[in-house]
Amino acid sequence: MSQVTSILAAEFDAFMEAADKPVLIDFWATWCGPCRALAPVVEQIAEEYADTLIVGKVDIDDAPELVERYRLMSVPNVILFKDGEPIAQSLGAVPKEALVKLLSEHL
Repeated sequence: MSQVTSILAAEFDAFMEAADKPVLIDFWATWCGPCRALAPVVEQIAEEYADTLIVGKVDIDDAPELVERYRLMSVPNVILFKDGEPIAQSLGAVPKEALVKLLSEHL
C-alpha cells in the first residue's frame, strides 16, 4: 500500500493543518513524463521516511489555486513544508539522492 496520499486542492489546507510532522508534497501532472519518472522515487522516500515525514501528491491540473499560491512554473516540483510553510524545494526529475540530501538538510 502506498505511503503517498493523493490530495485534492479542496483538501490541501486541512491536510496541512492536520499534519503532525513535516510534509513533502509532489506537485505533478498526468501528462508530465518527468513526473512519472519521479513518482517511484517519491514512493521510496515515503516508505523510508514514514516515521518522520508525511508525503502527498497534488495534480496541478486539478489545483490551479495551489499552482498560483506556490508560484509553480514547472513540474515535477517537490516542496517540503514544516508547520504549513514551504522550507525547501526541488525542481525536475531528480535522483533519489538529491531528495535525500534536501531532507537531511531540513529534517
